[in-house]
Amino acid sequence: MTKVLVLHSVGLMRSALSALLRSEESFDVFDSGWRAARRSAESLRPDVCVVDLDCPGAASILEGGQQDGGAALDPRTRLLVLASAARPGALRKAFEARVLGFVDKNGSPRRLVRAIREVARGERFVDESLAFGFLEASRMPLTARELSVLARAAEGETIAEIARGLHLSNGTVRNYMASATRKVGARNRIDAIRITQGAGWV
Repeated sequence: MTKVLVLHSVGLMRSALSALLRSEESFDVFDSGWRAARRSAESLRPDVCVVDLDCPGAASILEGGQQDGGAALDPRTRLLVLASAARPGALRKAFEARVLGFVDKNGSPRRLVRAIREVARGERFVDESLAFGFLEASRMPLTARELSVLARAAEGETIAEIARGLHLSNGTVRNYMASATRKVGARNRIDAIRITQGAGWV
């Protein structure tokens, strides 16, 4: 039996995914929200953990639970994410983490079942429909510093607060902001934040 843990912030989606996977006799399926994710993973020791990249808690899983004391999974647990080609930033973050499987959220249930089986064997699975998203991810135009400045701005920090937090001058922060805004083709800072958040970069 392949032990599968489904993590999702929305109870209805969690239940639906679990019900779908339980129809496979070879799967032993469990589900959890983010608050109980670490405890569930530790007690169940799943072979595969299914995570929706668009859920707020996904970043904590991918970054090893470093965000706000979030859930950290056993390194031996193989990760499979439900993703969208329209969010190349999220795809890149998942790829740079230890994710083995990438399933298009608009794909068929059979693709998810196949992906879980392959990931459980330690094989990589990537839906062909996500190829364009990965291509866009490889072309990410912003530097790490520009991303950090935009991420702080997205949280509502002022130029002065960003400068203090990153140990930069106000002028340098403005330069990074202007550069990032230009690179993503935005009209202003708010537009740049919207674009980068939509793509999953911040």
